[in-house]
Amino acid sequence: MFDLPSFDENGVKFRTINDQSYIRILHASPNAPNVDVYINNEPKAKNITYKEFTEYMPLNSGTYNLKVFPTGNTTTPVINENLFFPPKGIYTIAIYGLLEDIGLMPILDKRLDYTNPTKVYVKVIHLSPNTPTIDVYFNDQIAFRNISYENITQYLSIPPNNYTIDLKLAGTNKTILTVPNANLTPNRYYSVYLVGFANRDPGLQLLIPLDGNSYIKF
Repeated sequence: MFDLPSFDENGVKFRTINDQSYIRILHASPNAPNVDVYINNEPKAKNITYKEFTEYMPLNSGTYNLKVFPTGNTTTPVINENLFFPPKGIYTIAIYGLLEDIGLMPILDKRLDYTNPTKVYVKVIHLSPNTPTIDVYFNDQIAFRNISYENITQYLSIPPNNYTIDLKLAGTNKTILTVPNANLTPNRYYSVYLVGFANRDPGLQLLIPLDGNSYIKF
């Protein structure tokens, strides 16, 4: 087994091992409190706030128990699930849904076999519990159609640009959210997460992080 160096987008060295995976946690449950995440009963992320992503963390390939507790509570988890992570996987684990039906969604941030370094690669994840099916537009051009709650699209290649992203009710011209100034740079992978509630607080919002497959190398 060889220890391989790689770097994040800021030039900080990652050290990857052939049978490792990398995971980060996203708190996307709009009515849940801050949470602590335990992996195999070890605290790995504390006091995660709504809409917050952790940094990616390495795990050896295998099955892990993930428990999610309201921050400061170590007796009654709101989530207790086992997840398998294969070698060389890069995942975002979303804590999502309403508190009374909260769960985990493993989202593979998959490196494509072939990419054009002059393009941007974008996928969309619908995590708003009460928002209907949507279409997603980039600079007035439809990019994704009929995305319903819990759907994860495949990556789509688009030109790098400073985009205005519009969400419309599927099959209509009714815009429910507009996000300007999404600056997407070439040779990068991004995910667009729809979170929050339609017509109540906390309202709809897009989270657009850089995905780890942009810089984690195996």
